[in-house]
Amino acid sequence: MDGTLRLLIVDDEAALLDLLRRYLERLGYEVETFTGAAEALARFESEPTRFALVISDLTLPGTTGEELLERMQRLNPQLRALISSGYPHQTRLPGVGFLQKPFLPQQLAQAVEKALQS
Repeated sequence: MDGTLRLLIVDDEAALLDLLRRYLERLGYEVETFTGAAEALARFESEPTRFALVISDLTLPGTTGEELLERMQRLNPQLRALISSGYPHQTRLPGVGFLQKPFLPQQLAQAVEKALQS
């Protein structure tokens, strides 16, 4: 293991995922992105302790980001995560923060750092 923090990001907007991935990689993170919850969950299930942080959009096709994160936390109770949405939201899950869309790159960086330190 090289010590690089790995992030998993789920959002149904592919263009946004690409922007987030490129920005976070420039900050030194290793990033895997998924447009669907099922694919993201399958990847997470294969290595539930690989990811330091999961960032998920609140509204995903067929499920919610909160439901997805709840399933991931069953596999890794120490999982840290962020839910992102254009709508105000109060998460009910432990260890899960909220990132209001639209956000600036610096706001993303700060939210990731804060979530990783919690």
